[in-house]
Amino acid sequence: MKQSEQSAQQALPSVWTRPERRRRDQPALSREQIVATALELLDSEGIDALSMRKLGARLGAGAASLYTHVANKDELIELAVDEVYGEVELPEAGGAADGEWRAAAAQCAHGLRAAFLRHPWIASVLGEAGLSHLGPNMLRMSEAMLGVFEDAGFPLEEADQAVNTLSAYVIGAATSEAAWLTLLTRSGRSEQEWVEHLWPAAERAVEPYPRLRRLYATRRAQDAEGARGDAFGTGLDSVLDGLATRLRG
Repeated sequence: MKQSEQSAQQALPSVWTRPERRRRDQPALSREQIVATALELLDSEGIDALSMRKLGARLGAGAASLYTHVANKDELIELAVDEVYGEVELPEAGGAADGEWRAAAAQCAHGLRAAFLRHPWIASVLGEAGLSHLGPNMLRMSEAMLGVFEDAGFPLEEADQAVNTLSAYVIGAATSEAAWLTLLTRSGRSEQEWVEHLWPAAERAVEPYPRLRRLYATRRAQDAEGARGDAFGTGLDSVLDGLATRLRG
């Protein structure tokens, strides 16, 4: 490898920018096993519980076996994040060419939100997940969504902007929801119990603000989980409406 290539890799520390390490003998663990167990640990105990030592204990393996596949905790998080993206069902190639691009985009958006809410720890690591856009599952999703918008009639550059706009909305909304779900888990209460417990303080806080006071009053008896889903759907419709307008223009 040329020195310039080595320097570039050192400047971009990521599991996706270095060759996977190889051993002459067959390692007892695979990267897939390591990542699957890391996901179990993250889902059950949260991001603060993740460590190479604790993960090794769950796998019944020493650190050397882990480091064959993963250089450090940061790389492990990159792999876990990409695994979450791999749970999203992607639209079939060419499926949006018949004008159903909006349904295909909405399907992917709802799938990504659902994946984030199944793994709420992701809200605390996305900004630290390194070069997550280079992960294989993320690349497959990006390629599929580019196809959706390009088949709909967007030029490739505008299709990329459409994908970025949609992703920004979904990730922003879903990470906020995931952070909320993490708070609920720590409280030990159901979502509806927590909302009802919080409501009197919220009403006192908005008392000086007439618009917020009216808004809160309309939401007093809402089902909390259902309201979150409705709000996400309304926001998604607004994003897709905007993209449809650009497409017609």
